[in-house]
Amino acid sequence: MSARNVLKKPDWAKLWAFALGLPARLPQRGSWRRRLLNLMVALVAIFSIFLVADKRFPLPPVETRGAQIILAEDGSPLWRFADKNGIWRYPVRSDEVSPEYIEALFTFEDRWFYYHPGINPVAMFRALRQNVVNGRIVSGGSTLTMQVARIIDPHDRSIPGKLRQMWRTLQLEWHYSKKEILTIYLNRAPFGGTLEGIGAASWAYLDKPPSKMTYAEAALMAALPQSPSRLRPDRHGEAARAARDKVLRRMTEFNAWPVERVTEALEEPVLLSPRKEPQLAPLLARRLALQSSQSKIRTNIDVRAQLQLEALLKSWKTRLPERSSAAIIVIEHQTMAVRAYLGSMELDDNKRFGHIDMVHAVRSPGSTLKPFLYAMAIDDGLIHSESLLQDAPRRYGDYRPDNFSTGFSGPVSASGALYRSLNLPAVQLLEVYGPKRFTGNLYGAGLPLQLPEAASPSLAVILGGSGSRLEDLTAAYSIFARKGMLAKARILPSDELKEKRLISPESAWIIRTILSGQLQPGPNNAMDARTLAWKTGTSYGFRDAWAIGVGPRYLVGVWVGRPDGTPVAGQYGAISATPLLQQAHNILLSRDQQRAIPQPLNPQPLGVTEASICWPTGQPMATNDPNCRSARRAWTREGVTPPTLQTADQAADASYLTTVWLNAKGKRVDSTCASATETRIALWPAVLEPWLAASERRAARLPAPDNNCPPIGQIRATPLVIAGVRDGEALRRPGASQDELSLKISALGGAGQRWWFLDGNALNSTFEHGELTIIVRDRGQHQLSVLDETGQSASTTFKLID
Repeated sequence: MSARNVLKKPDWAKLWAFALGLPARLPQRGSWRRRLLNLMVALVAIFSIFLVADKRFPLPPVETRGAQIILAEDGSPLWRFADKNGIWRYPVRSDEVSPEYIEALFTFEDRWFYYHPGINPVAMFRALRQNVVNGRIVSGGSTLTMQVARIIDPHDRSIPGKLRQMWRTLQLEWHYSKKEILTIYLNRAPFGGTLEGIGAASWAYLDKPPSKMTYAEAALMAALPQSPSRLRPDRHGEAARAARDKVLRRMTEFNAWPVERVTEALEEPVLLSPRKEPQLAPLLARRLALQSSQSKIRTNIDVRAQLQLEALLKSWKTRLPERSSAAIIVIEHQTMAVRAYLGSMELDDNKRFGHIDMVHAVRSPGSTLKPFLYAMAIDDGLIHSESLLQDAPRRYGDYRPDNFSTGFSGPVSASGALYRSLNLPAVQLLEVYGPKRFTGNLYGAGLPLQLPEAASPSLAVILGGSGSRLEDLTAAYSIFARKGMLAKARILPSDELKEKRLISPESAWIIRTILSGQLQPGPNNAMDARTLAWKTGTSYGFRDAWAIGVGPRYLVGVWVGRPDGTPVAGQYGAISATPLLQQAHNILLSRDQQRAIPQPLNPQPLGVTEASICWPTGQPMATNDPNCRSARRAWTREGVTPPTLQTADQAADASYLTTVWLNAKGKRVDSTCASATETRIALWPAVLEPWLAASERRAARLPAPDNNCPPIGQIRATPLVIAGVRDGEALRRPGASQDELSLKISALGGAGQRWWFLDGNALNSTFEHGELTIIVRDRGQHQLSVLDETGQSASTTFKLID
């Protein structure tokens, strides 16, 4: 073989034809068909090389993950989290941006964006000619796609850098649609400092969404990315205005905008809102950011309500102890959307543990569970609104509950006991209803209570012996606004509305009406459109103060206390949390009035009826009946009027009608005596004796026994009496320098061990005989009570004066 044949150039057309499966016999060299084939082969080769290079040198990632922004319902930024480089963004789609901005962007930067393949040869040639004529770089001829290529893969201003940019541009056009490339630019274009994207720039500079930009603002925003540092409007106002005006004139030059619009825009100064970072609902933002990696998280928060309530909470700093904090949550009960979320008083206040989210923290709920129990008891037929309950000292094994600080009241109605948040009637009710059943019902409907490890539900649950979250507890109060249906709070618009029935519509209406202050039926039972029903709670040791309100549109939950659980003496729901609740609700009402939003009413269900009942039986009875000792009007469910609720340790007939036999003289005799006539006499529960008028006590209500035929088996224990202080007595301290009074007291009569209570609070000392010394420091009226093993109690009041 000759050297000529060895060095002969290969016929690339044949080789490519063979590779592509084309006929081996090709057209003659120089023919148009051969030229067309060569062109096709060349294009295929270039395309193949492009595919290989694209695979070998892929595009850098163009996602904006890392930076997160938490939004209010209207799209306003609440809080932002920068990426690892300190950049923050507000992701937008092209349809979420003002059309004027898109027009200004295309006209000023790339009029042929939708027609070129990423590189505009005409623009490149024009830029080259301008640079040569001026002897310096005047124009780069970059398209929007080329600018995106430089953003995602930065390069220096050199020929190799330009070639690299062009390569990335072709890759972008290959992998993304024009709409997707525009979206990348809208979210990644630099706008100065740590801002990227038109969304972040619009909110930072203009304090408005990018969809609301004016002509002048759109022109300004279109100019900024060309030199974001030199043209920052908050630092270089004149340079920014000159750049804006250049864009505006370009819009006139190409007839993109009406001349009169451009003229007006040229006259506008560059007015900016004060540069500020979004700093609302920080603890909610942190919670959501930990739960999701989405770059943009929209919530149901009402940004204006959040602003006003955060200002309100900050104004309370001087009213609370130095290390105390507070939390507020607002839920619109028709949709269960969370409209405001304030997890602490102030995020940066370390003394108040501002970094702890008390909306989501588990705390003792105090008395806030009582309305649920009363509603369940009405549904169960145990009580109606005016059922007679017992606010008197009792013991349940080793458990001796006491009242908060108001002593004991004796006979109370269910409505009065709930409204005054008395402890003993609630414990009495829970004992009958069952603590396991109660907590199980709450759990099944969506309100889980956290109990101490390995503990079973006990009577202490109703007084705060469990744990709950402000968010869950406030949402659970939705049963009183949603006709008995308990619904979960919805923080995000995407959250499903989940609800489950806990109580009937009738008991929900009755309890809400009682909590609003209307304890008995009246001439007009419809609540005012502004009425707020609320319940307070205080956990053991003054650790947590609660107030939860049900308004016409909103559920408002308030917690006050120390996040570290330290007791704060004198801090309780009615004093610390209720005023804050009322102020927050007034703000919400005022906002609705300003926006002309009508307040929904709470109509009385058809199943709620009124009944006239009598104490002590709790039954309907003629007012002239001798056994009707106190006539009352009650709300009932479906007309059910259960008899007076008894406690487990009381006799079957101890709380209402007792059967006795009387002779012709009206004296009590044994049932076997001659001419004995059966009679039913209504007696008050024996434990209530100390709080009854003398005419209502058993000694006065029961006829005297007949000595000739006395009733058998009715020997009564010696009455229990307090000695050492007289009822109604006014006492003074021993001297001006003394700040306390020491009293020696004892109990006479009764049987067995005694338990003492001062102002409803249990005293530590218990004894069978002898004296007890108590110390009284506070001026004013006090109540001293004693309970013995037989269930008898005695009570006396005295006053400490100067």
